[in-house]
Formats: sequence, structure tokens, C-alpha cells
Amino acid sequence: MNVVLIYGGRSGEHEISLISAAAVARNLNKTHKVSLVCVAKDGKWYLEPDSVLEDLRSGKKKNLEVHADSARQVSILPGGGCGGAFMVMGRTVPCDVAFPVMHGSYGEDGSVQGLLEMAGVPYVGCGILASALGMDKESTKLLWKNAGLPVVPYRCLTLADVNDSYVYDRKIEDAVRDLGFPLFVKPCAAGSSDGASKASNAKELSFALMEAFQWDTKVLIEKAIDAREVECSVTGNSITASSARKETLLRAYGPGEINPRHGFYDYDAKYNDPDGAELRIPADLDEEKSIYIKETALKAYRTINASGMARVDFFIDRNDGAIYLNEINTIPGFTDISMFAKLCVSEGLSFTELTDLLMTEAIERFQARNVLRTSR
Repeated sequence: MNVVLIYGGRSGEHEISLISAAAVARNLNKTHKVSLVCVAKDGKWYLEPDSVLEDLRSGKKKNLEVHADSARQVSILPGGGCGGAFMVMGRTVPCDVAFPVMHGSYGEDGSVQGLLEMAGVPYVGCGILASALGMDKESTKLLWKNAGLPVVPYRCLTLADVNDSYVYDRKIEDAVRDLGFPLFVKPCAAGSSDGASKASNAKELSFALMEAFQWDTKVLIEKAIDAREVECSVTGNSITASSARKETLLRAYGPGEINPRHGFYDYDAKYNDPDGAELRIPADLDEEKSIYIKETALKAYRTINASGMARVDFFIDRNDGAIYLNEINTIPGFTDISMFAKLCVSEGLSFTELTDLLMTEAIERFQARNVLRTSR
């Protein structure tokens, strides 16, 4: 199989994407022909030499980088299909399936998915709608709430609210009154805890909002729950699942538990500090709660029409045991300390088998959509 692995990008999670993609590249079945396509922070795409993959797999290199070689800049041809979507130096890059490992904006939010749809190339992970919904935390919460799923109480502020001082002051007063301190403040469409912080009083809330609005034009204010953090991995296609194609069937793995050693599970705890959190697999839960969490993860996945893969995150209130959905990550971290692959491995699906399953599902989804009528 010819695999085009795409990583990097314009988001604040660019560096995490390089680490995740390196782990995927090392674990892809060696029988596949893998082409590495890196996306620079300015949005330009480049094809890496084959030697980069060789160095990565041999251990000579630990992580991937972006080499902005203008002679190897990639062009995307709309409608090019597997035989001609990716062009470099006047030649096509062979591609049976694209594997985007681009976290955050311009990668996880439906942007790259839309580009690959227009190019006519099968790709791993959620489609345009599910990717966009999963990236926008407010939209996800609205859908989950409408479906009767439990979400953390919250309020949403927009840049338009900030631009109207009367509306802004009123919404802040309402949020504090209804939710109470402490509060979590986070951008609606940023990942890896970028721009997220905890506020225990009005002054801290003001600073937290200023920080969050540097990352997005919509910001969530959430009730801060003294919570255990639990996660499930999910694979499969919520739209075309068929018993005839086992890779399309929905399956939840886990749950696993994160015990942060920082104030909360922030960016440093996730990626910089190897001792920033303890990952406990399986989570220390009774069978009834574990089953409920897995079933809820599948419902959350279906509600946004997810396909391919996602990691669904939960909070369990330490005081009353209430379980809440936190968020869904449609391109979850694949680093050596990330939960998504670890949960799959814990239930007998090796990293390499996981990548094969995801690529097979991607091709099946592409074929299922490709036979649909588009004209009379």
C-alpha cells in the first residue's frame, strides 16, 4: 500500500504533530511504501527524502522535522485521485491512502479533510463534518446535550461579546453566578490545552479570558469540577458500519485514567514532562462504570458522525461520582506517552495493527462514498 503521511501544519500543535507522526511512521507496516509530506508553519507542503524515514526507523533520528526545500514543494491537484493528487517536481507521489497526523487548526478541523475530499484521495480519520464539530467544543457540547449525553455546565463567549462591553459584563456576571468559582477557561477550537487556564477569582478570570482569546474567537467558561480524568479510544465508522467489514464496526477501548501531577492536565504535563502524569490502564473503576463510559463514548462518537478514530475524554466528579463528557479528539495524540494507542494496545491491537485497521477503514469509507450518485 502507498501511504502518504502528512504532518506539521499551521496550528499551535505543530511540534506535537511532528512527534505523533514520527511514532506513526516508525510503526507503519514495513511492507507499505511511505511518503512523508511535511507542512510548514506558513502552510506550504514539502515531500521529505526517503532517507528521513530510514533515519527515523533506524533510530538515527528521534523525531521528524520540516525541511522547507522549495525544489520538493508539494502541489495538490483537485480531482487528481490516487494516481495524481500529489505532485512534486512534475511527478506524482503514489498514494492509496493519506494518513493526516495534523493536530489542531488547519488539520484536525476539517480543512485538510476537505482538501483531500476535493483531491479524491482516501484518508484516515473523521470526515469534514465530524472533524469540524469535534474541533469546536461548543458545537460538540450542543449536539451531545441535545442527544441527552452529560456535559460539564458551561457558558460561551464570542469576540462579538467582547466588543460590546454591556453584553460582555452581563455574560461574565451570569457565568460567575450560575457556575461559581473556580472556573476553567479554554478556547473553543484549540487543542493540547493551548490557552486553557483555571480561574479562582474575578481577576484571574479576566486574565484567563485574555489568554484564551489570543487563541480563538470563541471561548468556553466551564464549571471547574474536582474530577478524575478518564479517556476511551474509539475506532470504526458510525455511518457505514457493516458486519461484513470488521474494520468499520465501532469499538471502544479502555477506559484509561490520567492522574496529572501538575495543577491540571496542561500542555507541559501532556508533552514536555515525562512525569507530568500517570497513565493508568485500565482505569480504577468498577465494571458498571467502565461499561457505562465505553457505551457513552460510542454514543458521543455516533452523535457527531465520527469515523476512523477518536479519543473521547470524560470527567468523574470526585465528590458525587457524576460522569461528564469533556471533549472528543478526532486526531488524538500518537506520541509515546499518548493514551489513544496505549488503550488499543492494552486490548490486543498493536500499534502496527491499529494503523492498518485505520487505513483499511479509510479506503472502505472512500469506496462507499465514491459509488453514490452526484448527478441525474
